[in-house]
Amino acid sequence: MDLYVFVMIISLVCVLGFFNEKLTKLNYGISLILLSTLIGLLAIGASVVFKNNTDTLSLLNNIQTLDIDESVMKGSLCFILFAASCHMDLASFKSQAKRLVILSLVCTLLCAGIFGGLFYGASILLGIGIPLPVCLLFGSIVASTDPIASAGIVSKFKFPKNISTLLRGEALFNSIVSAILFVCLTGVVNPGSSENAAAFILKEVLGAIVVGVVVTGICYILFRFTKNKNIAIFTGLMAVTISFVISEKFGFSSPIACLICGLTFSILRSLFTKFDNKGKITHFNSFWVTIDVFLNSIIYVILGLKFVHVLQIKNVVILALAAIVASLAARVISILLSSVLMGNVPDGYKRFSFIWLMTWSGLKGGIAAALAMSTKSFLPENTYNIVLGGTFAIVFFTMVIQGLTINPVYKRIRRSQASSK
Repeated sequence: MDLYVFVMIISLVCVLGFFNEKLTKLNYGISLILLSTLIGLLAIGASVVFKNNTDTLSLLNNIQTLDIDESVMKGSLCFILFAASCHMDLASFKSQAKRLVILSLVCTLLCAGIFGGLFYGASILLGIGIPLPVCLLFGSIVASTDPIASAGIVSKFKFPKNISTLLRGEALFNSIVSAILFVCLTGVVNPGSSENAAAFILKEVLGAIVVGVVVTGICYILFRFTKNKNIAIFTGLMAVTISFVISEKFGFSSPIACLICGLTFSILRSLFTKFDNKGKITHFNSFWVTIDVFLNSIIYVILGLKFVHVLQIKNVVILALAAIVASLAARVISILLSSVLMGNVPDGYKRFSFIWLMTWSGLKGGIAAALAMSTKSFLPENTYNIVLGGTFAIVFFTMVIQGLTINPVYKRIRRSQASSK
């Protein structure tokens, strides 16, 4: 990525965020996607106007294409996954443990599989014929919900306590399942791997888990016994960077290593919480929440700037629409089947109301977009563009369309619940 374009993205994060705060007053993530998409549209229009100005045209093309280095994208994904998992309050999820296991594991796997099957069928009907393993890989990318978006929904709309816990917990834990599934399917899809798929998966996943647990166990000793708030933050940075470097060196999955690193941090903190200084914990959490929001903001701006350009590529629009439909269908079916396994629906909700609320509140975000962008190194260009365009379309639809209509949907569900009593 060109240095000037990178500076522009950081500037847009700040300027668009400020513009939204003062004027549009939308949800933060929604505003970044919408406003940066508008800028992407303007860039396409300007490239026609300034087609004879070589320097200006080059800058405008850079804005639209944003060719991001693979190592930068993978590093950003690692920090996002660590930031999302390192400050989880695991004790708050105990009351909904069974339901969270079902939603995070069963629902995520079902969603990925159903989406993959539906998208594979759509590609055949349209005469494009994307291989089934690639469609399942695509399913693993868009199966999980976004932790930041889910936290924002819960805090804004004041859902019932147990459903709020499920939404927050599902978004945190299904990111873990989705990332592991993504790496496993990468081993099947990646034609450049000299190992067989099973050996590749075992090496990538198990090696990453060992690295994440061991590195965090060592780094946590410093975290546990320091009284300095800044050193506590530095131990987190040390843990995620060491996990990343070791994994890249030995061919393990660095995203999974960093995710396990963050999860292990949360587990150890929950075990020793009574010994920790509250000020240190608050400082640590605040830092990683900020990092999480910042990196997701960058991805939202990149998504918005690239979105219109990607949709102009052959076959992308029609398959992006198919991806949105497949995503909604997969979410509805997987939530329905998962709710049956749960038994009683939480907070006295009717099963239909629960499925509707969980489906419409299941927003996709920065993790899905980052995973999609990380496939560039091993997918054929046309397939990569379809996966990228489809993922961007799903994130855009869930964040903007669903995000802006959650309030009326929730009001209607509440009226339905009240009338049934």
